[in-house]
Amino acid sequence: MHIPTPEELRARREVLGIRQKELAEKAGISQSMVARIEAGNVDPRVSTLNKIVQVLNNAVRPRVSAAQVMHMPVLSVSPADRITKAVDIMDQNNISQIPVIEAGVPVGCISESSIVNAIEEQALHRGHTDLVKNFMESGFPTVPPDMDVETVVRILQHNHAVLVLESGKVRGVITKHDLISLIVDR
Repeated sequence: MHIPTPEELRARREVLGIRQKELAEKAGISQSMVARIEAGNVDPRVSTLNKIVQVLNNAVRPRVSAAQVMHMPVLSVSPADRITKAVDIMDQNNISQIPVIEAGVPVGCISESSIVNAIEEQALHRGHTDLVKNFMESGFPTVPPDMDVETVVRILQHNHAVLVLESGKVRGVITKHDLISLIVDR
């Protein structure tokens, strides 16, 4: 049998989002005992340790939804905007791509890569219209606000961003950077 260290017990409790007081109540011990065990100041009885481990093993990690990790407002451009507007937004916000949204509905995305490719193909010559619609790529995947974050993580493994849609309209965006808070806040 593996006997968890005080650090392992504390880390597991925190990942599960359980407070010391709640753990103590469910295990039938005092909150101060939980604090002393986690600090390594006391060597608990095996029966006490078993109660704590049982509570932690039976606890369910709180479900995190897309709506809880998305950020708003969503920086975007419309297909009719000039490409320079997209470049300015990307420069000002230190991002490399943004969604193209028309009347709240995603219709594509514009990225530094698509702009560079257009320049490379000399598509930005005087005779060519420099509107976003002429350079946009296919859009980001979309998810509903109640989508579980585990699914969003899998989608982000192959995409730069995920748009959160509610009633067919963009409500938020999730990037890989937004998911860092799930680790850092715990």
